[in-house]
Amino acid sequence: MEEKKNDLCERLFEFAVRVIKFLRTLPFTPENKTIRVQLSKAACSSGANYEESQAGSSKPDFNNKVRISLREMRESNYWLRIIKRTVEEINQSELDYLIKESSELKNILGSIVQKSR
Repeated sequence: MEEKKNDLCERLFEFAVRVIKFLRTLPFTPENKTIRVQLSKAACSSGANYEESQAGSSKPDFNNKVRISLREMRESNYWLRIIKRTVEEINQSELDYLIKESSELKNILGSIVQKSR
């Protein structure tokens, strides 16, 4: 099980890195400035909270951190879908990858939350 946790930590880290790199390609508009800030915070927070959960001081602490990680991933997915509908000049294949990856990560984190109840 430890290996799977490390795999998920790495996957969340890579997701955050790819989101940051992707956001650098977003056209500079007032609306995109808001999206850029919100999405970068959510994507990074999801991985950071899951990372913290691995050193949780108790089961309730672990559960809380994973729930936060799930919430942040849901928000990441939301902002990515906003970009999909509002930005035309963008790397669509990378955006599609990030939307798919955030959906998969949501499902994984959601499953951990369900199993840890």
